[in-house]
Amino acid sequence: MIFPYIEVHQRKSKMKLMFGLPLFYLLLRCANQALGVTIQSVPESNSDGVIQTELEKTVSLACQRDSSSEPQADGELVWLRNGALVSLKEGNKEGRSSVCVTPVLHADNGANFTCHLSKNATVTASIILNVAYPPQISGSEDVAVEEESDLLLQCDIEANPPVANTSWTLNGEELDLAAGGFTVTNDGFKIQLLASRVEKSLHEGTYACSAYSDKYGQHTKTFSVTLTEKTMKFPLIPIIAGLVVVFLTLLLAFASRWKKIAKCCKKISK
Repeated sequence: MIFPYIEVHQRKSKMKLMFGLPLFYLLLRCANQALGVTIQSVPESNSDGVIQTELEKTVSLACQRDSSSEPQADGELVWLRNGALVSLKEGNKEGRSSVCVTPVLHADNGANFTCHLSKNATVTASIILNVAYPPQISGSEDVAVEEESDLLLQCDIEANPPVANTSWTLNGEELDLAAGGFTVTNDGFKIQLLASRVEKSLHEGTYACSAYSDKYGQHTKTFSVTLTEKTMKFPLIPIIAGLVVVFLTLLLAFASRWKKIAKCCKKISK
């Protein structure tokens, strides 16, 4: 008759465990809420915790303890930027702590700001900056290239959001890649135009590199390419090396025959 007692006892233990676990998780959740921190920002972040901003703007961040949290119980507030500690002034660490990003730079794009309690790093909140900026394409550049040399033109098209499309023109008309033997490469950051063994009739003129952004419109940079006559290039280093060898050879020959020359000079003097 022991077995029924054991079975009843096991059932009671299971029931206690079933009711005890939800109670434990409920208490744990309440504890986390009591120790929580939140980040408020200007401009406001979206539902994914991302702040949309642009270059030269200002972003203000404020980390706030929940009102039910005891300021002294859990230590000061700590800020991290991409995992690195942010230096804060005294008085800007307890209860509420603020960080200002001004002006917003290219390097701030994708920056992750995290706030947590110094004594409990698991109590944390984070936001990410998404910095929009146009492609850095503008102005003009003069390029001189010798005939039968290589021509390389390059434009920086890095932008956020990325540019929708790019193009090259020559003297205002769409560039015929096949006719000029051109090669275009685009890695999303730079676009390059390359032509080998250039000819005056085919490759001289005004080139334009353009990138179109849905957010910022079209940006263009021009290149005024002039082809010069090919010059004869002397192999300067081999020539210098040859002269050095000749000089050393003559010097050694003179030194080896110095005694004979000296005797000859003595006989002549007598």
